[in-house]
Amino acid sequence: GRADTVSGLKAIDDKTLQITIDAPKAYFLAKLTYPTAFVVDKNQVESDPSWTDSPNGTGPFILREYKVGERIILDRFADYYLEPAKIDQVRMNLAGGQAMAMYENDEIDITGVGLFDLDRLRDPNEPLSKDLRIAPPGFSVSYIGLNPEEPPFDDVKFRRALNFAIDKELIADEVLAGLRVPAYGILPPGFPGFNPELEGLKFNPELARELLAESAYADPDTRPRIVITVPGTGGNIGLDLEVILEMWRQNLGVEVEIQQVEWATYLQDLNRKRFQAFGGLAWQADYPDPQDFLDILFHSESETNHGGYSNPEVDRLLEQARVEIDTGKRIKLYHEAERMIVEDAAWVPLWYTGERHLLLKPYIKGYALTPMTIPKLRHVYIEDN
Repeated sequence: GRADTVSGLKAIDDKTLQITIDAPKAYFLAKLTYPTAFVVDKNQVESDPSWTDSPNGTGPFILREYKVGERIILDRFADYYLEPAKIDQVRMNLAGGQAMAMYENDEIDITGVGLFDLDRLRDPNEPLSKDLRIAPPGFSVSYIGLNPEEPPFDDVKFRRALNFAIDKELIADEVLAGLRVPAYGILPPGFPGFNPELEGLKFNPELARELLAESAYADPDTRPRIVITVPGTGGNIGLDLEVILEMWRQNLGVEVEIQQVEWATYLQDLNRKRFQAFGGLAWQADYPDPQDFLDILFHSESETNHGGYSNPEVDRLLEQARVEIDTGKRIKLYHEAERMIVEDAAWVPLWYTGERHLLLKPYIKGYALTPMTIPKLRHVYIEDN
């Protein structure tokens, strides 16, 4: 949200900030690691409307240039309060294009690897295979969001039927080459609060058909038109989504249409809860606490609950977990809330990020990807040939 003032903040001196919160919250310190909690220069913010083009920060790099959709250039900050970075400059290409070709032409030093390039790069006879690196799975989950206020998704049996009709194991193995992990819950594996005992709504076409028959929308002649809106243009929606639509058609006789809209319009309508259903999204952890997934995405009053899911009992559990200090009790509250969210079929969870792959020039040292979003560049250096 937005506010002109924030209570509970006090600058003790030039280097000390005191924060008073409304109740003890175990996730608070973790939340402070997210960039929206970073301290900014008040004088710069108040005097310069374009301060984000050249922010006065405290990190290991200085923002030299940022051109939207083109590039970011970072310069080493020699007076960084910890050990300064080892490289003088970092250039990030935002323009897209042929990243693989740029890597092969020595125009860039690091690039991610897409599904269609991976088989070639795994071949030991491929010269670039020696540069291939495996990064740990990220803390993210992709999904199809459903609006329970919009027919036919106002019927929990219909929502559950859609979930049970998808063979995620088959799609992960045959379509996604094992690079994604089927998601049957919300919290990703390895993340604090992950529940390995949560079975979720696994593929069961017989049960899916039973639920559809019991729902208010069993008759295809009276069933409302179903549209999933995704961002993008050009008709490319992703092979996994195409297979899911076909599974719904074959296993349930349910026809689903895809509507593409450009990104800015998509975000605007998403925030206004205008979609019947929506896809093309994933939630990536902002900080390592289950509150960042379950409370942020499913509490009925959360701005990022884009589907409008509402369950008073889930709200109660999430509100209890916010102020529970005992770790074991807190995790149990989140486990129960997640179980209810999954049983309610608030989403169609799709995939957790599996192993990630990148190409790294052999002279680049100290580069490591973590399961969180932001790469750590302070320790990267270039080894002399």
